[in-house]
Amino acid sequence: MKRTYTTVQGDMWDSIANAQLGDVSYTDKLMNLNQQYRNFFTFPAGIELILPDPVETVGNALPPWKAAVG
Repeated sequence: MKRTYTTVQGDMWDSIANAQLGDVSYTDKLMNLNQQYRNFFTFPAGIELILPDPVETVGNALPPWKAAVG
């Protein structure tokens, strides 16, 4: 059974990943599981997101969308 999270007003991808999965490194996986909401930067209340399973070890590296370019 998939775990889900229902957003509250003001949630953001990285804050959800950190609060629900323990690390912002899960942000990419969270976004990939919820492609239909990728246009949201800040969420309204009531969006149900599917959470990835946090079984795989994720390193301390920044997610690709947050890494510096250049």
